Amino acid sequence: MKNLQKQPNSPVSNESKVAGKMIEMTGLRKGFGTQEVLKDVSLKLFSGENLVILGKSGSGKSVLIQCIVRLLIPDEGTIEVLGRDVNSLNKQELDELRKKIGFLFQGGALYDSMTVKENLEFPLRRINKQLTEKEIIEKVNEALENVGLAEALNKMPSQLSGGMRKRISLARTIVVDPLIMLYDEPTTGLDPVTSDEISALINEVQKKYKTASIIITHDIECAKATADRILMLQDGEVYKEGKIADFQHSNDPIIKSFFK
Repeated sequence: MKNLQKQPNSPVSNESKVAGKMIEMTGLRKGFGTQEVLKDVSLKLFSGENLVILGKSGSGKSVLIQCIVRLLIPDEGTIEVLGRDVNSLNKQELDELRKKIGFLFQGGALYDSMTVKENLEFPLRRINKQLTEKEIIEKVNEALENVGLAEALNKMPSQLSGGMRKRISLARTIVVDPLIMLYDEPTTGLDPVTSDEISALINEVQKKYKTASIIITHDIECAKATADRILMLQDGEVYKEGKIADFQHSNDPIIKSFFK
Protein backbone atom coordinates (compact mmCIF):
# COMPACT_ATOMS: atom_id res chain seq x y z
CA MET A 1 0.00 0.00 0.00
CA LYS A 2 1.26 3.46 -0.81
CA ASN A 3 2.32 5.71 2.03
CA LEU A 4 0.15 8.82 1.81
CA GLN A 5 1.55 10.51 4.91
CA LYS A 6 -0.20 13.84 5.41
CA GLN A 7 2.08 16.78 4.73
CA PRO A 8 2.24 19.54 7.37
CA ASN A 9 -0.76 21.79 6.98
CA SER A 10 -1.65 24.89 8.94
CA PRO A 11 -5.31 25.85 9.49
CA VAL A 12 -6.77 27.78 6.56
CA SER A 13 -8.69 31.00 7.05
CA ASN A 14 -11.14 32.44 4.57
CA GLU A 15 -13.45 35.42 4.87
CA SER A 16 -16.43 33.25 3.88
CA LYS A 17 -15.66 30.78 6.70
CA VAL A 18 -16.10 31.05 10.43
CA ALA A 19 -12.70 31.83 11.97
CA GLY A 20 -11.25 29.89 14.88
CA LYS A 21 -13.29 27.10 16.45
CA MET A 22 -15.80 25.40 14.18
CA ILE A 23 -16.89 22.79 16.72
CA GLU A 24 -16.40 22.65 20.48
CA MET A 25 -17.60 19.66 22.48
CA THR A 26 -17.40 19.58 26.26
CA GLY A 27 -18.12 16.74 28.68
CA LEU A 28 -20.14 14.66 26.22
CA ARG A 29 -21.78 11.53 27.57
CA LYS A 30 -24.07 9.17 25.66
CA GLY A 31 -25.39 5.78 26.63
CA PHE A 32 -27.90 3.23 25.42
CA GLY A 33 -29.63 1.43 28.24
CA THR A 34 -26.96 0.31 30.70
CA GLN A 35 -24.12 0.75 28.17
CA GLU A 36 -22.26 4.06 28.38
CA VAL A 37 -20.78 4.60 24.91
CA LEU A 38 -19.24 8.07 25.34
CA LYS A 39 -17.75 9.09 28.70
CA ASP A 40 -16.91 12.75 29.25
CA VAL A 41 -15.55 13.42 25.73
CA SER A 42 -14.29 16.91 24.90
CA LEU A 43 -12.79 18.12 21.62
CA LYS A 44 -12.31 21.14 19.39
CA LEU A 45 -12.27 21.40 15.59
CA PHE A 46 -10.53 24.45 14.16
CA SER A 47 -11.00 26.24 10.86
CA GLY A 48 -9.41 24.50 7.90
CA GLU A 49 -8.12 21.39 9.69
CA ASN A 50 -8.69 17.67 9.30
CA LEU A 51 -9.27 16.10 12.72
CA VAL A 52 -9.17 12.31 12.67
CA ILE A 53 -11.10 10.48 15.38
CA LEU A 54 -9.33 7.15 15.66
CA GLY A 55 -10.48 4.08 17.52
CA LYS A 56 -11.53 0.48 17.31
CA SER A 57 -15.04 -0.52 16.25
CA GLY A 58 -17.43 0.13 19.12
CA SER A 59 -15.33 2.87 20.71
CA GLY A 60 -18.06 5.50 20.16
CA LYS A 61 -16.70 7.27 17.07
CA SER A 62 -19.87 7.21 14.95
CA VAL A 63 -22.07 8.05 17.96
CA LEU A 64 -19.91 11.14 18.51
CA ILE A 65 -20.48 12.65 15.07
CA GLN A 66 -24.17 11.75 15.10
CA CYS A 67 -24.45 13.85 18.26
CA ILE A 68 -22.81 16.77 16.44
CA VAL A 69 -25.72 17.01 13.96
CA ARG A 70 -28.27 15.90 16.61
CA LEU A 71 -29.14 12.64 14.96
CA LEU A 72 -28.56 11.48 18.53
CA ILE A 73 -29.12 13.56 21.64
CA PRO A 74 -26.37 13.32 24.30
CA ASP A 75 -27.20 12.51 27.89
CA GLU A 76 -24.81 15.18 29.19
CA GLY A 77 -22.45 17.80 27.83
CA THR A 78 -22.52 20.64 25.34
CA ILE A 79 -21.83 20.85 21.61
CA GLU A 80 -21.30 24.17 19.86
CA VAL A 81 -21.18 24.18 16.06
CA LEU A 82 -20.33 27.45 14.31
CA GLY A 83 -20.99 29.19 17.62
CA ARG A 84 -24.46 27.67 18.11
CA ASP A 85 -25.45 25.39 20.97
CA VAL A 86 -26.78 22.42 19.00
CA ASN A 87 -28.92 21.01 21.78
CA SER A 88 -30.79 24.30 22.34
CA LEU A 89 -31.81 24.83 18.68
CA ASN A 90 -35.40 24.49 17.52
CA LYS A 91 -36.19 22.44 14.41
CA GLN A 92 -35.89 25.35 11.98
CA GLU A 93 -32.61 26.54 13.50
CA LEU A 94 -31.23 23.00 13.46
CA ASP A 95 -32.18 22.57 9.79
CA GLU A 96 -30.39 25.81 8.93
CA LEU A 97 -27.27 24.71 10.78
CA ARG A 98 -27.29 21.29 9.11
CA LYS A 99 -27.19 23.00 5.71
CA LYS A 100 -23.66 24.14 6.58
CA ILE A 101 -22.51 20.60 7.47
CA GLY A 102 -21.69 17.86 4.98
CA PHE A 103 -22.14 14.31 6.32
CA LEU A 104 -20.64 11.41 4.37
CA PHE A 105 -22.29 8.25 5.70
CA GLN A 106 -20.52 4.89 5.75
CA GLY A 107 -22.71 3.38 3.04
CA GLY A 108 -22.90 6.54 0.94
CA ALA A 109 -26.70 6.75 1.33
CA LEU A 110 -27.34 7.43 -2.36
CA TYR A 111 -30.94 7.23 -3.57
CA ASP A 112 -30.98 4.04 -5.64
CA SER A 113 -34.01 5.13 -7.69
CA MET A 114 -32.29 8.36 -8.84
CA THR A 115 -29.52 8.88 -11.36
CA VAL A 116 -26.24 10.43 -10.22
CA LYS A 117 -27.42 13.75 -11.62
CA GLU A 118 -30.70 13.56 -9.71
CA ASN A 119 -28.90 12.57 -6.50
CA LEU A 120 -26.78 15.73 -6.68
CA GLU A 121 -29.66 17.95 -7.73
CA PHE A 122 -31.80 16.86 -4.79
CA PRO A 123 -29.93 18.70 -1.98
CA LEU A 124 -29.38 21.74 -4.19
CA ARG A 125 -33.10 22.12 -4.89
CA ARG A 126 -33.90 21.64 -1.21
CA ILE A 127 -31.22 23.93 0.25
CA ASN A 128 -30.57 26.57 -2.45
CA LYS A 129 -34.04 27.21 -3.78
CA GLN A 130 -32.96 30.46 -5.40
CA LEU A 131 -30.69 28.71 -7.92
CA THR A 132 -31.66 28.65 -11.58
CA GLU A 133 -31.68 25.41 -13.59
CA LYS A 134 -28.49 26.53 -15.32
CA GLU A 135 -26.77 27.19 -11.99
CA ILE A 136 -27.86 23.79 -10.66
CA ILE A 137 -26.44 22.01 -13.71
CA GLU A 138 -23.18 23.95 -13.43
CA LYS A 139 -22.78 23.10 -9.73
CA VAL A 140 -23.57 19.41 -10.33
CA ASN A 141 -21.03 19.20 -13.15
CA GLU A 142 -18.39 21.01 -11.09
CA ALA A 143 -18.88 18.68 -8.10
CA LEU A 144 -18.58 15.59 -10.31
CA GLU A 145 -15.46 16.95 -11.97
CA ASN A 146 -13.94 17.59 -8.54
CA VAL A 147 -14.32 13.90 -7.63
CA GLY A 148 -13.19 12.74 -11.09
CA LEU A 149 -16.51 11.27 -12.22
CA ALA A 150 -18.00 13.71 -14.71
CA GLU A 151 -18.82 10.78 -17.00
CA ALA A 152 -21.12 9.20 -14.38
CA LEU A 153 -23.75 11.96 -14.64
CA ASN A 154 -26.55 9.77 -16.01
CA LYS A 155 -25.62 6.47 -14.38
CA MET A 156 -27.67 4.75 -11.68
CA PRO A 157 -26.02 3.94 -8.32
CA SER A 158 -26.33 0.21 -9.12
CA GLN A 159 -23.98 0.75 -12.07
CA LEU A 160 -21.19 2.13 -9.85
CA SER A 161 -18.40 0.35 -8.01
CA GLY A 162 -17.99 0.84 -4.26
CA GLY A 163 -15.29 3.44 -4.77
CA MET A 164 -17.36 5.30 -7.34
CA ARG A 165 -20.35 5.34 -4.99
CA LYS A 166 -18.15 6.90 -2.28
CA ARG A 167 -16.99 9.56 -4.75
CA ILE A 168 -20.54 10.35 -5.86
CA SER A 169 -21.66 10.55 -2.23
CA LEU A 170 -18.85 13.00 -1.58
CA ALA A 171 -19.83 15.03 -4.65
CA ARG A 172 -23.41 15.20 -3.37
CA THR A 173 -22.11 16.44 -0.02
CA ILE A 174 -19.81 19.17 -1.37
CA VAL A 175 -22.25 20.39 -4.02
CA VAL A 176 -23.93 22.63 -1.39
CA ASP A 177 -20.62 24.20 -0.25
CA PRO A 178 -20.56 23.05 3.41
CA LEU A 179 -18.35 24.75 5.99
CA ILE A 180 -17.79 21.51 7.91
CA MET A 181 -17.36 17.94 6.63
CA LEU A 182 -18.07 14.85 8.73
CA TYR A 183 -16.74 11.59 7.29
CA ASP A 184 -17.97 8.35 8.86
CA GLU A 185 -15.51 5.55 8.02
CA PRO A 186 -14.88 6.83 4.45
CA THR A 187 -12.63 3.91 3.43
CA THR A 188 -14.55 1.01 4.96
CA GLY A 189 -15.14 -1.85 2.52
CA LEU A 190 -12.77 -0.49 -0.11
CA ASP A 191 -9.65 -2.10 -1.53
CA PRO A 192 -6.29 -0.50 -0.59
CA VAL A 193 -5.86 1.38 -3.88
CA THR A 194 -9.38 2.85 -3.77
CA SER A 195 -8.94 3.69 -0.08
CA ASP A 196 -5.83 5.67 -0.95
CA GLU A 197 -7.77 7.52 -3.65
CA ILE A 198 -10.57 8.43 -1.23
CA SER A 199 -8.04 9.66 1.35
CA ALA A 200 -6.36 11.82 -1.29
CA LEU A 201 -9.77 13.15 -2.30
CA ILE A 202 -10.55 14.15 1.30
CA ASN A 203 -7.40 16.29 1.26
CA GLU A 204 -8.34 17.78 -2.11
CA VAL A 205 -11.76 18.76 -0.76
CA GLN A 206 -10.12 20.35 2.30
CA LYS A 207 -7.79 22.37 0.08
CA LYS A 208 -10.33 23.43 -2.55
CA TYR A 209 -13.33 24.15 -0.31
CA LYS A 210 -11.39 25.27 2.81
CA THR A 211 -13.49 22.91 4.92
CA ALA A 212 -12.91 21.88 8.51
CA SER A 213 -13.39 18.13 8.75
CA ILE A 214 -13.83 15.35 11.26
CA ILE A 215 -12.83 11.97 9.86
CA ILE A 216 -14.03 8.93 11.77
CA THR A 217 -11.88 5.89 11.03
CA HIS A 218 -10.09 2.81 12.33
CA ASP A 219 -8.02 2.73 9.10
CA ILE A 220 -4.48 3.76 10.01
CA GLU A 221 -3.50 4.48 6.40
CA CYS A 222 -6.45 6.86 6.05
CA ALA A 223 -5.45 8.55 9.32
CA LYS A 224 -1.84 8.95 8.17
CA ALA A 225 -2.96 10.37 4.84
CA THR A 226 -5.52 12.90 6.06
CA ALA A 227 -4.84 13.94 9.66
CA ASP A 228 -3.64 17.35 10.72
CA ARG A 229 -4.42 16.20 14.24
CA ILE A 230 -5.59 12.90 15.78
CA LEU A 231 -7.85 12.22 18.74
CA MET A 232 -7.95 8.58 19.81
CA LEU A 233 -10.95 7.08 21.58
CA GLN A 234 -10.64 4.04 23.78
CA ASP A 235 -13.70 2.59 25.53
CA GLY A 236 -15.65 5.81 24.94
CA GLU A 237 -13.00 8.12 26.39
CA VAL A 238 -10.32 10.36 24.89
CA TYR A 239 -7.18 8.25 25.25
CA LYS A 240 -4.67 10.48 23.43
CA GLU A 241 -4.63 13.60 21.28
CA GLY A 242 -1.82 14.96 19.11
CA LYS A 243 -0.04 14.93 15.77
CA ILE A 244 0.54 11.75 13.77
CA ALA A 245 4.19 11.69 14.92
CA ASP A 246 3.06 11.61 18.57
CA PHE A 247 1.27 8.35 17.85
CA GLN A 248 3.87 6.79 15.58
CA HIS A 249 6.66 7.31 18.14
CA SER A 250 4.62 6.22 21.15
CA ASN A 251 5.61 3.17 23.20
CA ASP A 252 2.11 2.81 24.64
CA PRO A 253 0.98 -0.77 23.87
CA ILE A 254 -2.58 0.26 22.98
CA ILE A 255 -1.35 2.89 20.52
CA LYS A 256 1.33 0.57 19.12
CA SER A 257 -1.36 -2.02 18.39
CA PHE A 258 -2.77 0.45 15.86
CA PHE A 259 0.51 1.63 14.39
CA LYS A 260 2.39 -1.67 14.13
